[in-house]
Amino acid sequence: MADLFRDHHLSLVRLALLLTGDRAGAEDVVQDVYARLHRRAARGPGRLPAAPPELLAYARASVLNACRTLLRRRALARGLVQAPQPVWSAESDAMLADDRRRVLQALVRLPVRQREAIVLRYYLDLSEAEIAAAMGVRAGTVKSTISRGLDALRRRYEEER
Repeated sequence: MADLFRDHHLSLVRLALLLTGDRAGAEDVVQDVYARLHRRAARGPGRLPAAPPELLAYARASVLNACRTLLRRRALARGLVQAPQPVWSAESDAMLADDRRRVLQALVRLPVRQREAIVLRYYLDLSEAEIAAAMGVRAGTVKSTISRGLDALRRRYEEER
């Protein structure tokens, strides 16, 4: 578990950040996932995949699921009270070039499944098979989701101009 944290914590936080658009929320999601994995591992052998690649895939899927839950809760809260769009902090703006900031803002506005597929493919560089496994869909669905997502991303990016 320590190796997973040391080697992949940053990439898991990046995944959550790209899906949620909120750094603090992303860090909370990943921390909660690590806590759940640790509790599960403490229950005894066989509760988690033993091989590092499978454990990483399990952690990624857990982060995806936790982000989905967070986004569902936000959508529910927006239905009750209109919440503002995620705001990029001054620190984030300083770190990101204008084009990258616009891409990220457009990405955050995509439907969740399209955002997940694009982030897994182009930010984490996973194969279509790995994305399909993480998302629980077929490889063909991954291809069409990415294609539609990229079209929508282009449109939203142009709107940001």
